[in-house]
Amino acid sequence: MIGRNDFCWCGSGDKWKKCHYPEENTSVVDEYHKRYGIIIKDAEQIEGIRASCRLAAEILDKTCSRAVAGVTTLELNDYAHKLHLDAGAIPAPLNYSSPPYPKSICTSINEVICHGIPDGTVLNDGDIVNIDVTCILEGYYGDCSRMVVVGGKTTEERQRVVDVSYECLMRSIDIIKPGALISDIGAVIEEYATSQGCSVVYQFVGHGVGVGFHEAPEIQHCSNDNDIPLVSGMTFTIEPMINAGKAEGIVDTEDHWTVKTCDGMASGQWEHTILVTDDGYEILTL
Repeated sequence: MIGRNDFCWCGSGDKWKKCHYPEENTSVVDEYHKRYGIIIKDAEQIEGIRASCRLAAEILDKTCSRAVAGVTTLELNDYAHKLHLDAGAIPAPLNYSSPPYPKSICTSINEVICHGIPDGTVLNDGDIVNIDVTCILEGYYGDCSRMVVVGGKTTEERQRVVDVSYECLMRSIDIIKPGALISDIGAVIEEYATSQGCSVVYQFVGHGVGVGFHEAPEIQHCSNDNDIPLVSGMTFTIEPMINAGKAEGIVDTEDHWTVKTCDGMASGQWEHTILVTDDGYEILTL
């Protein structure tokens, strides 16, 4: 834990006692929760989150391996659901929110940005699909997603969003360390995406995760003014949604979940859960 004579977490270069030192007998944990609603995790919580993230990554890996031509997204959902149950875990999306999300994973194909609901849709060679897994293991949450190119080859447009969204994610992770600002994440993502002729979806964000499904803070993927400094013990997702065309997404008026690009062009997304460490970061969902 930071001491009064340590350098302040905000990156000012001043000692904490002369910068953001709070009221006597309070800590960074208390201050972040009071000021921002952010839960700084302790060692026990981090171990629980790490275990859940490992399981989520394993379930995602196994499910992605079955995303081949001829398979339906419902079959992928049912397989992932069984993997959760076999591991003693709960699929977090199932019955989440209002209206309740009806399935255990999200499967977003081609022009679907996010929250695609598994159904009888058959995957075809050349499709791109984002598979999103969030599991609850012993009360802790792990959240991750990945793009699959069905059959290994697709159009230039679709391949571009697959590659650019991955590069956006990894470039933004690379800057994570105590003292970096939340806004730095969005700045890195938007700079790279636009340099590649793509746009960044602004309606959906990454988020704190670990003891809850969606915690503070929001992690915006485009330029923003969120100047909260990162501190060790924060856990959150980064999940940039990158479009080949316009940035806007349209929510389906019937199921109230599926989000598609407004112009029918392709969209890509990758996601990891990140832990801020004392000297950088740990990707929990590798």
